[in-house]
Parts: sequence; C-alpha cells; structure tokens
Amino acid sequence: MTTIAWVGLLAGSLDILSAFVQAWLVRGTSPVIVLKYVASGAVGKAAFAGGWLMALLGLLFHFIIAYSFTALFFMIYPSIKFFHKSIALTAIIYGIFIYIAMDLVVLRFTKVPPGAFHLDKALIATAILIVAIGLPVAYFARKFYRD
Repeated sequence: MTTIAWVGLLAGSLDILSAFVQAWLVRGTSPVIVLKYVASGAVGKAAFAGGWLMALLGLLFHFIIAYSFTALFFMIYPSIKFFHKSIALTAIIYGIFIYIAMDLVVLRFTKVPPGAFHLDKALIATAILIVAIGLPVAYFARKFYRD
C-alpha cells in the first residue's frame, strides 16, 4: 500500500505539473486557474469565482483521480501478462486508456461543458498521460511485483 501511495503522489505530481506548464505555455494560464478548472467539474462555473480553497479542492480532486488510476493499474498489473514485457509499451497503452476513460466516462459526469475534439490537443494530453502517469506506474508496478 505504501508503494501505491508514493507512486500515486509521483504520478499525480508529474501530471499536474505538466498541466501547469502546458497551460502557461499555450494560454498564459496560471496554475490556480488550472486547479479551479478541475474544481469546476464538481462545482461548475462558480469555481472560477472562488479563492484558494477552490484551487485546493481542484488539487484534491486531481489527486483522487490520479490515485484511482494508479491503484487500478496496480490491481490489474498481475493479471495482464503482456504488461510485464515492456514498460514503454505498457505506459503508452495505459496513457491512452486514461485519456479515453477521462474523456468518454469521467468528464461526462462533471459540470465541465463538452468541448470540440481537436486531434492536436488530444495527442498532447495523451502524451502527458503516457509520460506522467503511464511510465511511473508501469515502472514501479513491475518493480513492486518482481521484488
């Protein structure tokens, strides 16, 4: 359980830091606004009028999601023998899975209005998920189950 906690913290941190950097580079958006956007999934547009507490709520939601995907991976890893062969390929598959699950399932149950699909944005988001979540969880799950 300790391993999952540390890996979830690592993956969640890498993912949110990537989101901060991407939002700042592409739109000049601050990390606080990114976190309020995450909170708006539960609270709606009112999240953007909130202060630091709303940003902290967004951070909490972000880490709940990151920990959920980390724990899920650790649960399914022993059953999917293909994952044991290649960390890189496993990270790619899991990153794509996370993108699809978030886009087609999780976001549908939030107050975030659906946006138009843009392939370039989807590819960047998927690449971030592969590197920030897929690689760490694949690497540490393999290490965990080998030790």
